[in-house]
Amino acid sequence: MSEKVICSNKKLFRDFAVLDMLECGIELKGSEVKSMREAHVNINDAFARIENGEVVLYQCHIPPYAKASYFKEEATRPRKLLLHKREIAKLTTQVAQRGFTLAPSKMYFNRRGLVKVALALAKGKKLYDRRESIKRKELDRGLRRVMKHKSR
Repeated sequence: MSEKVICSNKKLFRDFAVLDMLECGIELKGSEVKSMREAHVNINDAFARIENGEVVLYQCHIPPYAKASYFKEEATRPRKLLLHKREIAKLTTQVAQRGFTLAPSKMYFNRRGLVKVALALAKGKKLYDRRESIKRKELDRGLRRVMKHKSR
C-alpha cells in the first residue's frame, strides 16, 4: 500500500522554481481528518511561514466535516506543521537570506494512515521564465509525438 494523495498544488510548478521538498506532518482536529478522507481540501493558495520557531500553514482550506456534531473548526485556520528543530533552522536561514517561499506541493496519507504535507522550498518565476518553460514543454511534447510516429 503506497501513499494516497488527497490533493496537489498544480500551480506551484508553473509559478515557482522548486528547489527542495520536505515531508512534514500537520496538526489537525478529528473532524478535519474525516473531511480529508473525503478529499475535501484545497491547497492552491496555501503558503507556510516560520513564526517563533514553528512552521505554520496558512490559507489551507479544509471545510468542516458534514456529519460532525459540534467539533466544527474554521475552514482556513492556521495549522502547525510538524518538523524537527534542525529542519526548521535550515529553512529559516534559506527563507531569510535568499528570499525563498514555503508552499505545500501535495497532501497525502502515508502507509501508516497519517496525513503528511510535501512542503516545497521554492523561488517565484518571472514572466519570461514561465514563457520559457511553456515553450520547452511544447517542444518536448512535439518531439515525443514525432518519435512516436517514426517508430510505427
